[in-house]
Amino acid sequence: MEATFDVNDKGYYGKFGGAYIPEMLFPNVDELKQAYEGIMNDPEFKAEFNDLLKNYVGRPTPLYHAKRLSESVGAKVYLKREDLNHTGAHKVNNTIGQILLAQRLNKKKIIAETGAGQHGVATATVCALMGMECIVYMGEIDMERQKPNVERMRILGAEVRAAKSGSKTLKDATNEAMRHWIQHPTDTHYIIGSVVGPHPYPDMVAKFQSVISEEMKKQLLEQEGRENPDYVIACVGGGSNAAGAFYHYMDRPEVKLVATEAGGLGVDSGKTAATTAKGKEGVLHGSKTLLMQTEDGQVVEPYSISAGLDYPGIGPLHAHLFDSERAQFLSINDDEAMDAGIKLSKLEGIIPAVESSHALAALEKMTFNKEDIVVVNLSGRGDKDLATYIKYGKY
Repeated sequence: MEATFDVNDKGYYGKFGGAYIPEMLFPNVDELKQAYEGIMNDPEFKAEFNDLLKNYVGRPTPLYHAKRLSESVGAKVYLKREDLNHTGAHKVNNTIGQILLAQRLNKKKIIAETGAGQHGVATATVCALMGMECIVYMGEIDMERQKPNVERMRILGAEVRAAKSGSKTLKDATNEAMRHWIQHPTDTHYIIGSVVGPHPYPDMVAKFQSVISEEMKKQLLEQEGRENPDYVIACVGGGSNAAGAFYHYMDRPEVKLVATEAGGLGVDSGKTAATTAKGKEGVLHGSKTLLMQTEDGQVVEPYSISAGLDYPGIGPLHAHLFDSERAQFLSINDDEAMDAGIKLSKLEGIIPAVESSHALAALEKMTFNKEDIVVVNLSGRGDKDLATYIKYGKY
């Protein structure tokens, strides 16, 4: 059956997507657009990608039945353990794919942007693996609150450049990376870490991350005798882990998709990153999507306790899922996320990334039947957020 939520040949999901780029970037983006599907479908590429996912990343990741959490919630809750990937997050699925793609495009240098640092670490890791030069842009504030990941990138041989403009967070790091790419369009590949940016990035990243839901279907069949859960829940900043967790269920309406955004201090507080609650249509980082902006189109500075969700927009696929009402979007405030992360730590012995805690907090806001099967995508581990947990303190 043809997927309703596939990107079309112009790069759009419904009315969202496309490629809104400066003229200087057109050859680079067009080269990528023309080549990526052919490369990704090449049997040798697929074999190398799958081998690295298995033997370097450590896939498949477990689908863990969280029994004590299930008793607390009143449903059968599974955790897709993306936190157990090499580098500690789902981000490496995409960077493995894109570094192999860059090699086949004969690119010599890699740039990336990062918020929480997980995508930066994953990019630095695969560049070290393949012996390629790596520059990672990161907001100055994010560098301060994610120091361990900054040092991990440096140990791996990457140069970390601070973005000092605007809110000094992910949005500004992305701006700096885009400027770099415009100045070095021929020998450099930009590994975008989420399902954002000009076409074909959202489609390409979603396909690299679709291994998450592909595994979930097989693992649920083995453990529950059916491929489809009743609910899949994932956090959304740009939205790469959610795109991967939703991918094979988007055209299965019996599976309810739930995306959680960072409400920050509250959606009406002026300190939020809840895009679907506060955003409207516009163009951000190369694609038409939903973003938080003023009446005259200036991007509103986002806020979240989680560096990985501190982004003023969502990817065009997620904008379409929201616009079409295929997915439910919930806003989770900072304290709700932190409490959910601490609860999981105490009930299951798993300290989640603060990003993932936003997905876990949805369990407290929803009503389930006891027999419902709920899968929460645990996108990253909480080691990097230890300082945030300590500062919050309520444990």
